[in-house]
Amino acid sequence: MDRADVPIRIGNPRHPEPRPMSDLPSPTHPIRRAGVNPPALTHLLTLVSVVVVIAALSIGRDVLVPITLAVLLSFVLAPLVALLRRAMLGRVPAVILAVVLALGIILAIGGVIGMQVAQLAESIPQYAQTVRGKVDSVRGYTIGKLNAVVGDIGTEMRHATPASQAPEQAAPATTSRKPANSPTAPLGAMLATTSDTQKPVPVEVQEPGMSPLEIANRIISPVLSPLSTTGIVFIVAVFVLLQQEDLRDRMIRLFGSDDLHRTTQAMDEAGSRLSRYFVAQLSLNVSFGVVIAIGLAFIGVPNPVLWGILAALFRFVPYIGSLISSLLPLALAAAVDPGWSMMLWTAALFLIAEPIMGQLVEPLVYGHSTGLSPVAVIVAAIFWAWLWGPIGLILSMPLTLCLVVLGRNVKRLEFIDIMFGDRPALTPMQSFYQRVLAGKFDEVQDAAERLLKSHSLIAYYDHVALKGLELAGADAARGVLSAEQLIQMRAAVVALVHELDDHDDTDEAPSDPDRLDTDEDPIPHTAPLAHVTHDDLPADWQGPCPVLCVAGRGPLDDAVAVMLAQLLRKHGIGARTLPHDAVSRASIGELETSGVKLVCISYLTLSGSPTHLRYVIRRIRQRLPDASVIVGLWPTEESEIDRERLRTAVGADHYITTLHDAVATCLQRTHISRVTAAAA
Repeated sequence: MDRADVPIRIGNPRHPEPRPMSDLPSPTHPIRRAGVNPPALTHLLTLVSVVVVIAALSIGRDVLVPITLAVLLSFVLAPLVALLRRAMLGRVPAVILAVVLALGIILAIGGVIGMQVAQLAESIPQYAQTVRGKVDSVRGYTIGKLNAVVGDIGTEMRHATPASQAPEQAAPATTSRKPANSPTAPLGAMLATTSDTQKPVPVEVQEPGMSPLEIANRIISPVLSPLSTTGIVFIVAVFVLLQQEDLRDRMIRLFGSDDLHRTTQAMDEAGSRLSRYFVAQLSLNVSFGVVIAIGLAFIGVPNPVLWGILAALFRFVPYIGSLISSLLPLALAAAVDPGWSMMLWTAALFLIAEPIMGQLVEPLVYGHSTGLSPVAVIVAAIFWAWLWGPIGLILSMPLTLCLVVLGRNVKRLEFIDIMFGDRPALTPMQSFYQRVLAGKFDEVQDAAERLLKSHSLIAYYDHVALKGLELAGADAARGVLSAEQLIQMRAAVVALVHELDDHDDTDEAPSDPDRLDTDEDPIPHTAPLAHVTHDDLPADWQGPCPVLCVAGRGPLDDAVAVMLAQLLRKHGIGARTLPHDAVSRASIGELETSGVKLVCISYLTLSGSPTHLRYVIRRIRQRLPDASVIVGLWPTEESEIDRERLRTAVGADHYITTLHDAVATCLQRTHISRVTAAAA
């Protein structure tokens, strides 16, 4: 048998062959007998696991909160421990020194807060008098004015009422009141008189004095719980820092022992990213607190250090932390100043400092995003606050961020990244197909223009549009797309290509800031291609349409041919598109061939034996014996196709798999023609 006659089977790995019946659960299988299929059972187990985890988090709050604080503290102290170890200190001294330093800073901050609160408490009566005066003033301007207006309206209405319509006055009572002690007096009056003459005897209850032990218990108990929690946090943090490698190995064994290299790299990357983020966030919040303290000191608000510390702490709460921290300074400014200028200056300080910190400084430090979607941040804050109270609200951002980073690097936890991460839930090609299928043309064009700001047009076509059309072709092969839907999709894609005709095919390398959510670009950047002018082309390529872009037999192949023709024109080579019927047996004789040097046939899918393609190429060669023929087939990444065997079987000169290769091949053919003409 001739090699060219060997059929080539190009399957679709996205839709493998049905599983044999022997691989499916038998009717006597426990799952089948219970009436529950395996996917439903998996979802049920997942739901049960989530419920159990939430219940465990709620029940074990007293134990889990200190451990969580210790783990987060270890992320913050890890860079300091590494710095001390590079200073020739051992692991144990470095960890102990770092933890003692952190404990000293926390105790110092607690002492400062205590002294500031004590100073503030001494001046509260004076502030209360100022607040009372302002309240009376505001009431006079609001409720007082309203009462005066209402009174004036009532007076006007009484004067406007005619005398004839005035209500009749009740006649004065003429009955004489009988003495309370008379025989005919009511019983209630007699009792009232008796109660007035007999006054109650006051009773005083004296509590026994408290023993010294009870006094000590009342004073120490409120302080003992925070101290014990702090001690647990620092002890656990010490052991986490000492056993850092061992804990990492256990996590690797737990989540990904099958691929040690990839899991180790993921864990190291996740740990370094979290450490950098927490240190950066802590530095930014401390800087915000310093700015607030200095600003309040210049304004004249008492105890500015206290409000600066609270502003730094509350800023760990996403979105509303700065607002919460501004309420007490605003109230104090209103209480201190008899006027309103101090309060207005305080409000201006927070309104200016927070946007500058959030919109300018933070993007420069760790990128434009924390890696969490805005909705996820709010939901996480509500969830953790409900679960662990105020401490959960402060820890909501770091905890959710840890889970998202783990979801990005651990396959079993990928659903967390999908739910809470800021990366799109769909890939660009999936989003393209979904929006084209739904008829959301404006959304498709908007997404395309955003991607074209940093990617070339050819990269967008290759990695978004063509991949999305491959998904459509696979669904069409399965019979889930109707002919009308395919026609609408083809028209939408062709319209999109025409709308993008103003974009140049240039590829700008994106900036790569050190961001927490830095991941691989969803669209790879392609190698730049040359742009030739009309004078640079060989003489035989200077015609209006030296390249014919012929569509395959598929319903969406016309769109691919339109893309290729547009890209060739942008690189200086004239091209026009032809439908598949133009190269049929009945129409090939009427094909306009003047100046044609190359024919490119585009197929999204080529299932089964490509016998028809071989005959199409044979007819083209008979009509255009001097033209080169390129076959463009865009298979999925998993497809394994022997290019040389396909080229031999169908008789094409070149076989390409991307539009980038097609344009590069056409440019190469022009160069060969130029060299040949110069040599001749």
